[in-house]
Amino acid sequence: MKLQKTLLALLIPAQLALSFPSPVLAEAEEKKIELPDIGDSTGTLMTPQQEAELGEAFYRNLHSQLQISQDPEVLDYIQSIGQKLAGESDNPAQPFHFFVVDEVAINAFAGPGGYIGVNSGLILLTEAESELASVLAHEISHVTQRHLYQAFQAASRMAIPTAVAMLAGALLGARGGGQAGMGAMMAAQAANLQYQINFTRDNEAEADRVGMQILSKSEFDPRAMPDFFERMQQSTRFAGSKMPEFLLTHPVTVSRISDTRGRAEQFPYKQYPDSLAYRIVRAKLRVETAVNPKVALDYFKAMSGQGTKVQQDINSYGLALALIKASRGEEAKPALQKLMQAYPDQSQFVNALAEAHLDTKDYAKAGQLFDSALQRFPGNRALTLNYVRVLLMTGKAMQAGKLLHDYTRFHAITPEVYELMAETYSKLGNEAESHRYLGEAYYADGQTRTAILQLRLAKKFAGDNFYLNSVLDERLRELQAEEMDRRKER
Repeated sequence: MKLQKTLLALLIPAQLALSFPSPVLAEAEEKKIELPDIGDSTGTLMTPQQEAELGEAFYRNLHSQLQISQDPEVLDYIQSIGQKLAGESDNPAQPFHFFVVDEVAINAFAGPGGYIGVNSGLILLTEAESELASVLAHEISHVTQRHLYQAFQAASRMAIPTAVAMLAGALLGARGGGQAGMGAMMAAQAANLQYQINFTRDNEAEADRVGMQILSKSEFDPRAMPDFFERMQQSTRFAGSKMPEFLLTHPVTVSRISDTRGRAEQFPYKQYPDSLAYRIVRAKLRVETAVNPKVALDYFKAMSGQGTKVQQDINSYGLALALIKASRGEEAKPALQKLMQAYPDQSQFVNALAEAHLDTKDYAKAGQLFDSALQRFPGNRALTLNYVRVLLMTGKAMQAGKLLHDYTRFHAITPEVYELMAETYSKLGNEAESHRYLGEAYYADGQTRTAILQLRLAKKFAGDNFYLNSVLDERLRELQAEEMDRRKER
């Protein structure tokens, strides 16, 4: 229980703090209780490799409990802005992995190993790219200032499956997911309240300060941080009992807003235009998170003709995506063709046009578009993976396999890519490799037991292939040992 309290106390404040102060928090703010010196901030008790392993396991665990976006265009954007910010931190050598959670709730969090997640709902809530950057810079600062270190240090003394379950349980509890997680979080808060209050106040303030410096160095607006805090506070003023638990337990005080605004005014004023990629991703997420296509269609129709030329073009793109989602791809084609001509350097418009042709089952034209686009945008993740799907649909598994082989040389393999590899090998008649990669897809999704079953099926199809059997045996030993550790620590 002591470990669980520590993990909860350290993970909770590392999430984006956006709420009102409670009377208890205000009282603690007055008392200015000092934090004891806990743990070794130098990181000598956990090696970088151990922290990386914990982070990877934590990320896999999240896949089994959250809907992590697999959209390459969304991933490329969040990675791009995240790495730009991380490169200007005081520890640019620290590895970071940025990802998006497909959920409308407002949330962002930092986990072990530099894994930083942001919900699509938060991205949609931002009104400027610098606001999104301020959230990421804040979370990056939690990592670089080692605010989570004690949690990692405690978790390192446990088997990794149990440690990541603790960390993910704290995260899911804090975002309102699951009665058990929430109960554990509330018990830990009640028993350890003063410690949590002080940690939140001191470390959130430092993350704000350091994050603002990162914003300025990265050519984002430092004033976006207090602007976003203030708007969040105002937007939740009349929420009452319906306010999300996350907002109730993570305070943004008036003094915090005032402090960040005062710091922001020390930076020179200038204009910070939003990137086209930011606008494109927000439009895409609005369609993907809509309850149904009609909601998205109505939204973009209402926005038609408003704003600057660029804003109107982005609305046109969003409307086209909504039409495709509503299985009305033919209607989307004209607008996307215009956008593709107006913005020849934006691969997203070519990708969307090809998807419109896929919706109308014009696979030949979609394939031509993808093939041509990859000549202009070599290595583009979205174009490559969508082209692989078209090749598999049209019986060209050998070509799809070659494309995937080249892709994996330069890009990280996500669960989606493992699944495509499994499908490709299946169509090529190689069931052993198909089950092997399907097993890896399940493992990447946090489903270790199912992954083991798939690897055992791969063994049955491997025959006398000595090399493949050796690879499968080694992988089975690794996964079975991990599963055994998880069961022992229950």
